[in-house]
Amino acid sequence: MTDTNSGAETNADVQAVDQLHKQYLQITERMGGVIVGQEEVIEQLLAALLCRGHCILEGVPGLAKTLMVSTLSSLLNQTFRRIQFTPDLMPADITGTDILEEDRTTGKRVFRFVQGPLFGNMILADEINRTPPKTQSALLEAMQERQLTVGGQTYPLPNPFLVLATQNPIEQEGTYPLPEAQLDRFMLKIQVDYPTRDQEITITKRGSTAYHYETGHILTAEQILAMQDLVRRLPVGDHVYAFAVDLVRRSRPNRPSNGDFINEMVTWGAGPRACIFLVLAAKARAILQGRYHATTEDIAAMALPVLRHRLIPSFHAEAAGQNSDYIIQQLLADSTGQRPAAPPAVPRTGIPAPPRIQNALSNLKKG
Repeated sequence: MTDTNSGAETNADVQAVDQLHKQYLQITERMGGVIVGQEEVIEQLLAALLCRGHCILEGVPGLAKTLMVSTLSSLLNQTFRRIQFTPDLMPADITGTDILEEDRTTGKRVFRFVQGPLFGNMILADEINRTPPKTQSALLEAMQERQLTVGGQTYPLPNPFLVLATQNPIEQEGTYPLPEAQLDRFMLKIQVDYPTRDQEITITKRGSTAYHYETGHILTAEQILAMQDLVRRLPVGDHVYAFAVDLVRRSRPNRPSNGDFINEMVTWGAGPRACIFLVLAAKARAILQGRYHATTEDIAAMALPVLRHRLIPSFHAEAAGQNSDYIIQQLLADSTGQRPAAPPAVPRTGIPAPPRIQNALSNLKKG
C-alpha cells in the first residue's frame, strides 16, 4: 500500500514538473514582450522564488532592474512593493509603526499598527547600500523569519515573500556596504549586464515609440507555494551532494587539502549555507528546464550567483585584477581538470593598468 502511494506521488510530481516547465516557457515568452534579453537573470530570479530565497541584483543604472521585477510580479499575480533606500530612511519606514488614534465608540485612545511596505509578496529594495545599517538590519528578521516584530507584537509576512535588493557598483561614495553576515542571507547575487547591440536597438525602438505589451497573469500564490514544496521533494543523487559540498569546501583558504591558489586569492570562503543554497538552486533550475532530477551541471550553472558574494578575495587577488567570479570559475575548472587562462590585470575602475604595474604584477606571479 505504501509503495502504491509512493508511486502515485512520484507520478504526480513528474506531472507537476512538466506543468511548471510549460508555465516557465510562458513566463519567459511574456517577459520577452517587456524585457529584451536577460533570460539568464529571469531564470535565476524564478529559481530563487521557487527556493524561498532572496536575491541581490547588481548592475549599472538603466538596465531595467525595477521593470524586470515589477513585470515578473505581475505575471505571478503577486503584490509588488518598491522601497527606495536613502540615507534618511528609518526602520519604521519599511516595517510599519503603531499610531495612536481615538476609538469613537468608547472615546479611549488605542494604538493601531499601520503596515509598512515590507508587507508584500515581492519587495524591491532599491539601492540597499544607500541606507544606514540600522535600517538594513530591519530586513534581517523579515528575510530569515518571514515576520516582523514591532512594539513587542509579531506580525507574519505574506507568503510567498521575496526580497530583491539592488546595488549600484559604480557609485560607492556615501554608501553603507552590507556586512558579510547580511550578504550571506541572500541566496543569489545576480549580475545584470549590458544588452547586446541587437538587443539595445530593440530596446531603443520600444522606448521611443508607443509600444505596449499586456503580460496578464500566469501563476497564483497557491501554485507558487505548491511549486516551492515540489523543489524540496526533487530527488538528488549522493554524487551531486558531494560535488556541491566539495566545491564549497575548496573555496576556503588555509586548508591542507586546498592548493596555493585559494590560499593566495581568498581571505574567507563560503560557509555551509552555500552548500544548501547550491543544491536548492540546482533543483529549481532542473525543474524550470523540465527535468525531475538535479545534476552536477546544474550545480556548476548556479555556482556563480550562489558563491560570488560569499567569497572575499584577498589583497593579492584584487591587485591582480581578479574578482570572486574568476576564482569560482577556477574552482569549477579544477573539478574537471581544466584550468582557464589567467585574465589580464585590470583594476576595479575598468581602465587597463599602466605598463609598469602590469610588469610588476607579472614579476609577482613569476616569483
